[in-house]
Amino acid sequence: MATIKEIAAMAGVSRGTVDRVLNHRGSVNPSTAEKIERIAKELDYRPNVAGLVLAAQKRRLKLGVILFSPENPFYIDVLAGVNDKAEELSGYNCSVLVKEISFGVEEQLAAIDELVAEEVNGIALAPYNDERIRRRINELFDLGIPVVTLNTDIENSRRIAYVGSNYTKSGATAAGLMHLMTHGQIHIGIVTGSSNILCHTERIAGFTKTLKPYRDSIHITDIIEVHDDEIESYEKTAKLLTEHPEINALYFAAGGVYGGCRSVKALGRQKDMCIIAYDMVPTTRELMKKGTIAAVICQQPRHQGSKPLALLFTYLTTGELPEKEQNFVAVDIRIKENL
Repeated sequence: MATIKEIAAMAGVSRGTVDRVLNHRGSVNPSTAEKIERIAKELDYRPNVAGLVLAAQKRRLKLGVILFSPENPFYIDVLAGVNDKAEELSGYNCSVLVKEISFGVEEQLAAIDELVAEEVNGIALAPYNDERIRRRINELFDLGIPVVTLNTDIENSRRIAYVGSNYTKSGATAAGLMHLMTHGQIHIGIVTGSSNILCHTERIAGFTKTLKPYRDSIHITDIIEVHDDEIESYEKTAKLLTEHPEINALYFAAGGVYGGCRSVKALGRQKDMCIIAYDMVPTTRELMKKGTIAAVICQQPRHQGSKPLALLFTYLTTGELPEKEQNFVAVDIRIKENL
């Protein structure tokens, strides 16, 4: 098996330079890095995993996590997954710092800067879909700070992996359920979080595309954004239903489900409304038991919290990229009868 010393000799560089390239730590001339990687591949270089884990223990790795909207109960379970993995990694001298922020690019950029100032070695985050966040992720990679995205992704960035739903398929699943659970002329109101969150827009894209063959009987009336806020959802959903009394179905593509359903009840519309939502949080479970919500699609929030930390730790200790770039969670459909 090839060693770093042998690769360094063949490449005509120091062992430190080889180590930086193979473990993605620090800046190395691109042509030199390409030469080292080519030689390592030709020699079938494999890192000494046990030795690297021991080295990681001595380094005292530090990982950062940035989560959206602490008001959204979904993230309570995500955070539980983060805490479970953090406890496990603590045995390897690896600590985890968590930042919970509201929706907004400036808030996310500030949280990233705070974690960099804390000298984290890697970051897991639910990214705001903005060019400034994309550039920051790319800058972090160049600094040797890998990023794994969770719950929602960001296109054309140098994040090393994504953990979460296939949101286009998730939206298509919701559309299939809507078609199966309704009859006659259906007018749908869509309640979403933010058009700047990729997972929200992908869910709606999958939903609307899947319903196109049924457009003679199933119509999308309007889309409102409530930023995962229950009060905002209550007020805007009530306004939507008042302005469009023909709406007889609601699709909650993000948080704010409880607030929106409260407005349905306040208007006395729960008996003639088919509602499909996401995530089995306590309030959603109660609404399903009462028959207010017809179906819920779940997305393994604890796994979304723990898996990114596992991927970052493995990458930082072995230098090997995750086996899969996109790590999709299962689509789990729940109805009242299988709660």
